[in-house]
Amino acid sequence: MKAWLQRVAEASVTIDGERVAEIGKGLLVLLGVTHGDTEAKADKIAERIPSLRMFEDEKGCTNLSLEDIGGSVIIVSQFTLYADTAHGRRPGFSNAARPELAEPLYGRVVSKLRERLGADRVGTGRFGADMKVRLLNDGPFSLELLA
Repeated sequence: MKAWLQRVAEASVTIDGERVAEIGKGLLVLLGVTHGDTEAKADKIAERIPSLRMFEDEKGCTNLSLEDIGGSVIIVSQFTLYADTAHGRRPGFSNAARPELAEPLYGRVVSKLRERLGADRVGTGRFGADMKVRLLNDGPFSLELLA
C-alpha cells in the first residue's frame, strides 16, 4: 500500500459537476493498493497519516501533525500510483490491485481516519469515478508513505 501525501492550503474533489469534498488547511492523500495488501497495512497507513509531522510550528520547523493543527484530509483512491513506467511509452497497471481487493482496503483507511479525526474532517472521492481534484499546494510539501 502506498499513499502520496500533499500538504495543502485547500483542496476539493468534484464528480460529474458536483463538489463531493472540500477542505481548507490539511492533506490531500492519494492512496494506491497493490497485490498482497492487507487490513493490517491499511490500518498502519491510517494510523500514520494524522501523526506525520508535515506542518510548521511558530518557528517555521515542521514539528506539527495534522492532528496538532486540527486540519482535515481528503483521501482519493489512485491505482496509477502503482504504474510500471520502466519500459515503452504506455504505463502498465498490473501492479495495482483489482477493485475487489482495493475498494474494501481504501474504505478501511477512510473509516479508520474518520474514527480518529471525526467524519467532518475526512473527505473522499468516489472509488473508480472520474474525479476532478483541485489543490493549492502548501510548500509544496509532499511525501510518499509506504506500508
